[in-house]
Amino acid sequence: MNSHDYIEQNKQKFLDELLDLLSIPSVSADSKFKKDVLKTADFIKSSLEKAGVDKAEICETAGYPIVYGEKIIDKNLPTVLVYGHYDVQPADPYELWDSPPFEPVIKNDKIYARGACDDKGQMYMHVKAFETMMATNSLTCNVKFMIEGEEEVGSDNLAIFVKENKEKLAADIILISDTAMIDNDTPSLTVGLRGLSYLQVEVTGPNRDLHSGVYGGAVANPINVLCEMIASLKDENNHITIPGFYDKVEELSKEEREALNSAPFDLEEYKKDLDIDDVNGEKGYTTLERTGIRPTLDVNGIWGGYIGEGAKTVLPSKAYAKISMRLVPGQKSHEITELFSKHFKAIAPKSVKVKVVPHHGGEPALTPTDSVAYAAASAAFEEAFGKAPIPTRDGGSIPIVSLFKDELKLNTVLMGFGLDSDAIHSPNEHYGIFNYMKGIETITLFYKHFSEMSK
Repeated sequence: MNSHDYIEQNKQKFLDELLDLLSIPSVSADSKFKKDVLKTADFIKSSLEKAGVDKAEICETAGYPIVYGEKIIDKNLPTVLVYGHYDVQPADPYELWDSPPFEPVIKNDKIYARGACDDKGQMYMHVKAFETMMATNSLTCNVKFMIEGEEEVGSDNLAIFVKENKEKLAADIILISDTAMIDNDTPSLTVGLRGLSYLQVEVTGPNRDLHSGVYGGAVANPINVLCEMIASLKDENNHITIPGFYDKVEELSKEEREALNSAPFDLEEYKKDLDIDDVNGEKGYTTLERTGIRPTLDVNGIWGGYIGEGAKTVLPSKAYAKISMRLVPGQKSHEITELFSKHFKAIAPKSVKVKVVPHHGGEPALTPTDSVAYAAASAAFEEAFGKAPIPTRDGGSIPIVSLFKDELKLNTVLMGFGLDSDAIHSPNEHYGIFNYMKGIETITLFYKHFSEMSK
């Protein structure tokens, strides 16, 4: 039996297993889900063992464990290190989900659940592709798996694990599926990722909540001040005003920008999908450029004062916001974090106190397009989809890509099968059955081409 036939015959099994995986609420950011995160690690270990690895283990860290597995068929053959993560984003706000986020359902040939695309669905494709190759005696490379449980909270302990286990993780290439394609008819390979600086800010006014009638107009309202401070972080052209923010941004050439904008993109469909009348962003750049090659600053959450039912005329003591900045090649997360902190404190009026707490960050990364592994991935997509993939830059961040380059001296191939419309990090996240199954098929083809091209 060949790989294609095995995948077809086991389609329902592959789907059922993914639904079981998605039903476990492995939210790493919320400690109340700790048992579920650990349960998910056990699930992945068991799945690897059933698929045919020589060994699988739960590697403890100071946080959530890393699941490691390997199948070494011949030490003289190339080795692929597969990275993925089993933790997921919080599902809040639950009331905006059409179905419970951890009770996966299939509608319109899509799997709806938190983590369906990011990253359980995409990570599990690699386990099923490995199973397929083992079952059909078609595995042509050594394989190592490193599946972590803290990607959504910064991967701090993964960095320690990688530095302490370089020999264990020795490989020829790293393979990751945690990105998106242009669409199901237009495959693409991600060649660039943005970095990240994530912070929380706290603005304090009076030493207690006050009556807004008695004190309003005389004492600074931290929420008002916070909003004004945030608004000042961009000018009328949506250009970030933090001094030095753009100093190390690597500008693309005219030719590179033209190549980026050659990817199929329908602005009207984009706006229709999001139910917006117009796009918004840095002046002088297209939507594809704004989401791929330009840095950003966004408020991810803001709160303070009374937000319960009814009215309470309070002038709050404190106001908070979570702010993230996506970074591009040339920028360093710790430098941007420092620039933000210094500027944000400098623009605060004397009527309030400001505290900036860095949360986590990661570096931007570019992957080479002239490697054997990239050529193998391109050939795999072309065989599976009938057309060569377009190289693209992804707006998201996978901080460990730069870590792998620095510590393991390995490049990464980013074979993503999600779509921008999959609502990752949002209510009603979903992942197409077509994408899940086609991903499994394409991954098996990568191994075939990679081993052939590596000879």
